[in-house]
Amino acid sequence: MTLQKLQNEFLDATEATWHRHSNGGGWVENTACVDASAYVGPDALVYGHARVYGNSRVYGNARVSGHARVYGNSRVYGNAWVYGNSRVYGNAWVFGDAQVYGYALVYGTGIVFENARVCGTACVYGYALRVNRK
Repeated sequence: MTLQKLQNEFLDATEATWHRHSNGGGWVENTACVDASAYVGPDALVYGHARVYGNSRVYGNARVSGHARVYGNSRVYGNAWVYGNSRVYGNAWVFGDAQVYGYALVYGTGIVFENARVCGTACVYGYALRVNRK
């Protein structure tokens, strides 16, 4: 993603307020924190006061924002969005068009995908799956 594309979504984004993550090249707002060990893919965004650390991977068009935390060996990818005060950790995966927000937790080997929403104080963990079916 170019700076110009970033500015289409965040009008006030500049190279003074955002930077590219050294492991993957994704954009990270300076108010957010991403460890060098984590991966942020070239089209992924981490912003607000979000934190990504450990061996976690955020890629595709995924977003991590607010005060969300993504850590351990977790994966957030596709068009997924993790935000609010939510946590994704352990070996959990969030992908597709899924959203995790509020104070929700996805951990262990929990998987959230397709158009699923995990919110409030909900938890997905262990060998659980959360998917919305039509």
